[in-house]
Amino acid sequence: MRRSARFLTAFLAAAAALAAGRARAGIPDWMKAAGSQQLPAYPDETVAVMLLDEQVTSVKDNGETDTVYRRVYKILRTEGRDYGKVFVYFDSETRLTYLKGWSLSASGQEYEVKEKETVEITPFSDELFRDTHLKVLLLPAAEPGSLIGFEYQQRRRPLILQDFWPFQLPIPVRHARFTINLPKGWGIQVYWRNHPPAEGRPSGPEHWAWDLENIPGIEEERGMPAWSVLAGRMTISFLPPGSDQRERALNSWDDVGRWYASLAGDRRKTTPEIHQKAMELTARSSTWLEKVGAIASYVQTSIRYVAIEIGIGGYQPHPAGNIYADKYGDCKDKVTLLGALLAENGVKSYYVLVNTTRGAVARDIPSALGFDHVIAAIPLPPEVDPARLPAAIYDARLGNLLLFDPTDSRTPLGSLPPYEQASQVLLVYDDGGAVITTPLAPPTDNRLLRQGTLKLTADGTLSGEVRELRRGAEAIHLKRMLTNAKGADRPKILEDYLGGSLAGFSMQNPRVEGLDTPGDTLTLEYGLSVEGFAQQAGDLLLVRARVIGVKSEDALERKERKYPLEFEYASTQGDFYEIELPAGYALEELPGTQDARAPGFSYHSDLALSGNVLTYRRVYERKEVDFPVSQSDELKKFFRQVSSDERSLAVLKRTALAAPTGPTR
Repeated sequence: MRRSARFLTAFLAAAAALAAGRARAGIPDWMKAAGSQQLPAYPDETVAVMLLDEQVTSVKDNGETDTVYRRVYKILRTEGRDYGKVFVYFDSETRLTYLKGWSLSASGQEYEVKEKETVEITPFSDELFRDTHLKVLLLPAAEPGSLIGFEYQQRRRPLILQDFWPFQLPIPVRHARFTINLPKGWGIQVYWRNHPPAEGRPSGPEHWAWDLENIPGIEEERGMPAWSVLAGRMTISFLPPGSDQRERALNSWDDVGRWYASLAGDRRKTTPEIHQKAMELTARSSTWLEKVGAIASYVQTSIRYVAIEIGIGGYQPHPAGNIYADKYGDCKDKVTLLGALLAENGVKSYYVLVNTTRGAVARDIPSALGFDHVIAAIPLPPEVDPARLPAAIYDARLGNLLLFDPTDSRTPLGSLPPYEQASQVLLVYDDGGAVITTPLAPPTDNRLLRQGTLKLTADGTLSGEVRELRRGAEAIHLKRMLTNAKGADRPKILEDYLGGSLAGFSMQNPRVEGLDTPGDTLTLEYGLSVEGFAQQAGDLLLVRARVIGVKSEDALERKERKYPLEFEYASTQGDFYEIELPAGYALEELPGTQDARAPGFSYHSDLALSGNVLTYRRVYERKEVDFPVSQSDELKKFFRQVSSDERSLAVLKRTALAAPTGPTR
């Protein structure tokens, strides 16, 4: 599920004007107390600071929870105005029982906004339906120097006896407090992430509170992992004393797997229609891979992605018969129908719970709350070599498995989308579960080869033909953009790609092949013309041999690195250009061969002259995707070498036979 609030922009502006109507007194004491504290000096780019983040959760005997949230912000810069917009969700299992907000302007004007003045929205696209709604509270005077505060209460009937406390944000937090109140005889299990464990203060046998002070904000860095992966948080499991609710107290990954297996256990039950379709799909298949591939392709392309999730439907798949009859379903539904079709052909499959943000799942924190996607695991028979399948993985209990995402129509059987690679996921057994790490596809699976036959004229114009071959992740994103674009818009998309490394160019007759079939190589061919590509300096002509493409990375140059550097996928990229030089020019200077290496990276380029043709070759390879801060210096040196090579120039000198192309001195 992907939430989106972009469509709110227009109506928020109008609603804000209404909310700014009349001022009313009544700012609560806890907000005044938070606002009265002396703040330390923050960096100039700090847009706001959270003065108070308080969460009080009370659990009832039946597992229902009441949670009160209090937040107080001080806005420091105009970019912090968005903290005056409060979004609170509710659904059939989460009831919003109270919501109110206040603001105190820099000039001392007090405002109060009640729940009846909120705007209610549904934050999902047309292809998704959930009973989740948002109430939007717009607080007046959200300007530098203002205090913003709000309080709300949610009553939940959770399917899982677990909660979490995300106490670290992109902005600094002065004081964060979490309080838990449990029924008699209940216990807790606490897990910490990205923060040293802190002792809770017991105020009774079933009552605890945690207080944290001066939590730094997650400062944005280019190429960093998602801030939610880096932020400190506490996960807490509620442990009831009896066995009647123990299945909801997921205190191990085996518990989580067992819980999900029980939800999905009977959903792959087949029907005569499914049996008939399974036989039809595989009638012409002679091998195991052909049989599974035919079923996989059908579920990917013929079952439309539509999510209808109400209550337990957010976790439990619909029955396979319903999915097949309706020809639509969400990710877990697609895996369910896939499993039913495979079973009709004697092939077993398993659910795999995924978070599409790499690093979001922590192996040492068992929880069902952190998953947003479901894929399949299919045991491989002995005759299929797992080494030939990038998405194959070995599990100690089930043996060789092939991971497959039937929701991603651009990624064929045998591969995984980049955002599902090198991630912690939960493999759900029939009677439990275990966390496994998904494989990272080798660089050669994500390949870009660019070839150009070009000609340079004496006035510095470069023109010719370029051909690009893209496969794997190097093709997927561009394929999706080109497929969704209208025919007239496709050249603009290609021009935008080139514009990142080439200025002042024109593209002629772009041609595209390989768009429609998952796994096919994407072939791009286009004519290229760039006026003033070579720089004139008297009798000299300065030529950049690296025509298109940028492999250097300046994310490490800004300041000392705080967070790891992350790339989406491993990749191999090659450039090969032949540039015919203008008559009457001779080579004056040629850059040397460049070889650069760093952990997980390699780069080689060479430039040679044969007759009047300048030949440039280079190969860049990225073998890993996650690089710790400790490697920053080595990576910085590597990318500086790459950058130097990309800027290097071949120098040509006009001979006496060449006519000058412009004014001379």
